[in-house]
Amino acid sequence: MRVLLLTCLIAMSSAAAAAEIKATSAIDSVTVYPDGAAVTRVLRVDLPAGESVVLARDFPLGLDPASLRVEGESGGRIQVGSIDARPPGPQPVQGTPEREKKIQALEDDRAALDDRISAAGVRKAFARRFATDAPLGLGEESNARPLSEWREAFKAIEEEISRADETIRALQVKKREIEAELAILHAGQRADPPNKMEVRIELAAQTAAPATLRVSYSVRDARWRPLYDARLDTGGKDRKPSLELVRRAEIVQRSGEDWANVALAVSTVRTGRGGSAPNLSTVIVRYPQPVPPPVRPQAMAPASRAVDSALDAGQEKAMEAVEERSATVETGGFQALFRIPGRVSLGAGEGARSLRIASTTVAADLLVRAAPVVDDTAWLEATFKQAEEAPLLPGQVGLYRDGIFVGRGKMVLTQKDETVRLGFGADEQVKVARAVVRKNDGTAGLITASKTDEREFKIVVRNAHVWPMKVTIEEQLPVAENSEIQVEMLPSSTQPTHRDVRDQRGVMAWTLDMPAGETREVKFGWRVRWPSEKSVVFIGRGG
Repeated sequence: MRVLLLTCLIAMSSAAAAAEIKATSAIDSVTVYPDGAAVTRVLRVDLPAGESVVLARDFPLGLDPASLRVEGESGGRIQVGSIDARPPGPQPVQGTPEREKKIQALEDDRAALDDRISAAGVRKAFARRFATDAPLGLGEESNARPLSEWREAFKAIEEEISRADETIRALQVKKREIEAELAILHAGQRADPPNKMEVRIELAAQTAAPATLRVSYSVRDARWRPLYDARLDTGGKDRKPSLELVRRAEIVQRSGEDWANVALAVSTVRTGRGGSAPNLSTVIVRYPQPVPPPVRPQAMAPASRAVDSALDAGQEKAMEAVEERSATVETGGFQALFRIPGRVSLGAGEGARSLRIASTTVAADLLVRAAPVVDDTAWLEATFKQAEEAPLLPGQVGLYRDGIFVGRGKMVLTQKDETVRLGFGADEQVKVARAVVRKNDGTAGLITASKTDEREFKIVVRNAHVWPMKVTIEEQLPVAENSEIQVEMLPSSTQPTHRDVRDQRGVMAWTLDMPAGETREVKFGWRVRWPSEKSVVFIGRGG
C-alpha cells in the first residue's frame, strides 16, 4: 500500500471532464478541545484512472470549511487537487402514493367548499334582490299591508343575509386551512431543504485502485472540562495513607452530528485563542496638558472639530485596550492529549457526559490543620507530589475519605513535581480549644502617653487517634501599615514554625508532631501600641 500523496496539482482539467463518484462517510475519530473539536471521517471509494471528483453529502453544516484536510492510502499513486465544502442545493423528492392521495383528497374538499360558498352567495343575493324589487303593497291588488308585516319581512331578510355571511366566513376559514396544508405538501414535492454539507474532493489517479480517504475538519459546538475523584485511604497502625486520583473528562457536544463508536481523545490545546501573543503598544507617562479656554461652538472651525474628535476617539481606544490586556488571565503554557480507551458513542445535544481517562495511586502525607481564631474544628488535609508529565488542570474534585463522600473541592493548575493539597473534611479525633488568657487595654508612658492593646491566648490540642498525627495551628499577628503603630509578639509566646503562611502577612503557624493520645499546648500573645491622641481599627481579625 502506498501512502496518498497530498500534493496539489498545478493544473487540472475541467470538472466536466472528471468522473463524479458519490460516496458516504463515517466518523472514525474525534479530538475534543476546551473550545471545539476536530473530527475525522473515513471514505472508501474505488477510483478510476485519471481525474475524478469524490462527492459526499453527509458532512455537518457547522464545520469550518477552512479547516478541511484530506489524507489516506491507496493501491496506486494519487494526487489531491482540492477539497471544498458547500451547502448542497435542494434535492428533488420523489412523490409517494400516500402523498398524492392526500393532496387529491384535500383538493376535492376545497372544491366542495367552493360549491357551498357559491350556494351561500346565491342565497344572500336573492335576499338582497327581494328587498329591492318586491312590490310596495306586499299583498293582493297592491293594497297596503300593516306596519307589523313590513317589520317581519325586514327581519326575515336581515336574518337570511346574516346566516349567509356566517356560512361563507366559516367555509372560507376551512378553505384557508386546506390551502395551507396543500402548500406544505406541494413544497415537499418540489424539494427538501438541505441539512448536511456537501464536500467535494478532486483527485487524479495513475491507475484504477481502491482508496481510503480520511477527511478531518473542525467544529465549534463542542467542549470538555476536567473533573477529578480523589479517594483517600487514611491508613492505620500497619498501613500507610494512600490516595487514588481519577481523572475524568466532562464532554458536551452540539455539533449537529452523532459521534457513534468513535475513537475519542481530549486535548488541552485552546484552538479558539489563535497562535500568537498580543502585540503591546507604547505606554506614555506625561504631565496633563493645560486645559484650553472654552471655545464657543460657532467659533470652532469644522476641521478643528474633526481633529479634536479623532484625538478623543484615539485616546478612548487606547484606554480600552490597556484595560482589556490587564484583565486577561493565562493559566500556563502546556498541552496534553488524553486518549480514552475503547470506542465511545456520544449523541449531539444529549447533555454532558463524564468519561474516565486516567487514574493513579500515590503516597499521601496527612496533616490536620486548624484556625481556632475563627473555628475550633480540625480539618484533615492530604498532600502529595504531582509526578505525571501531564499537568493537573483546574477543575472540580469529588472528595472521598475511606469510601465516604465528604464534599467537593477545587483542583488548581499543578505541573509536574509540584505539591497538591486537598481537604477531606473535619477530623473529629483531633480536638482544638482556644481560650483568652489575658486582655489588657490601657495607656503607657509618663511624658508621651500611648495606648496599648495586649492579648494573650492558649490553644490546647489533643490527638485522640491511635496513631501519630501532624497538626498545624494557625493564628493572626496584627500587621501595622503605619510607622507610628508598633506591633510585637509577647515573649511568652511559643515560637512559630512558619511565618507569613501562604504569603499572608502576619499569619503564624505551629506544626506539631503528636503521638497517639498526646495533648499539647501553644501559647500566643501580642501587643499593639499607638499614639494616645489617635485611634486604630483592626481589619480582618478573627477574634
